[in-house]
Amino acid sequence: MLLRRMLFWPFTVLYGVVLLVRHALYDTGILKRVRPSVPTIAIGNLALGGTGKTPMLELVLRTLGETSPLATLSRGYGRQGTDIHEVQAHHTAAQSGDEPLQVKHRFPQVRVFVGADRVKAIGVIQAQVPGVKAVVLDDALQHRPLDAGLNILLTTAQRPYCDDALVPAGTLRDLRSRARCAQAVVVTKCVERPTAEEQAVWRKRLHLSPGQELFFAGIVYEQLRRINGLPFDGPQGQGAAALVVTGIAQPAPFVMHVRSLFGKVEHVAFPDHHAFTRSDLERLAGLFGSFAAGPRTLVTTEKDAARLRPLIAGGPLEGLPLAVIGMRTEILNEPERFADLIRHHVGTHPAHR
Repeated sequence: MLLRRMLFWPFTVLYGVVLLVRHALYDTGILKRVRPSVPTIAIGNLALGGTGKTPMLELVLRTLGETSPLATLSRGYGRQGTDIHEVQAHHTAAQSGDEPLQVKHRFPQVRVFVGADRVKAIGVIQAQVPGVKAVVLDDALQHRPLDAGLNILLTTAQRPYCDDALVPAGTLRDLRSRARCAQAVVVTKCVERPTAEEQAVWRKRLHLSPGQELFFAGIVYEQLRRINGLPFDGPQGQGAAALVVTGIAQPAPFVMHVRSLFGKVEHVAFPDHHAFTRSDLERLAGLFGSFAAGPRTLVTTEKDAARLRPLIAGGPLEGLPLAVIGMRTEILNEPERFADLIRHHVGTHPAHR
């Protein structure tokens, strides 16, 4: 790690200067920012993926519960094109991106949109969803033209931004000082709730101001279900095997969870947001037929299922037992305070007075 930082440090410094100039142009008002009239909640990070933005977005949607109508907005990473459109359940990942599709399947009542220009897209949402109560944005912290009403910054317990560096020396895509724009910082992927003393140490490590909220979040895995949404009734335990397929940024925790459910587990990892091809599916079908004796199951994530689902019928995986494991994020410390922060921002917004 140290050698990498030394080798790439000149490029990191150059990138940092570019970011400083860009942020200064917005902070001084030379480049304009827009605060939408609708309540906006932006969920973001400083690192390159893997902090749990989509599960946090889903937690915000669950927290708002009865509030309706709600909308979400993301760029729709991995899709073809940069247009603004509403995501429908029958869309493919190529049309709308895998994460927006995942959200649409889990929250069919929520209006899900994708668009590269967040400010323009929010205008489209307000036109197409009259009376929208809030727009929850996935990965909008770096979109400076948008001045969101509430910013939630995520960082993992395993690699917090305070211990990281800008790319290419590290994994940060933005300056650590940008954490100051967040009203709340959430340390994600915690194994357990930190003690009060540990929480105080975290606050100092992250250099938070007294007015910034600090929360800690863990992962809860849901029961296996079939890719069509029906309950999974296949064999589990020591006598059963699972071939795990992932195309996510940090699959290790997911694979570890699957190992707790099956006796034999093999993992096939693809890059984050990987667009599966027929040759990929043929390879998986071949491995599935030979990697273990006895009962076995093909297991994947919800995010990967959004990309795999349209390819099942008539493809190499048709007829194979394919199971999906969903995951939720939960606030470990003061969950009621987190919920109050979200509800208060939406409920007391001038647009609703």
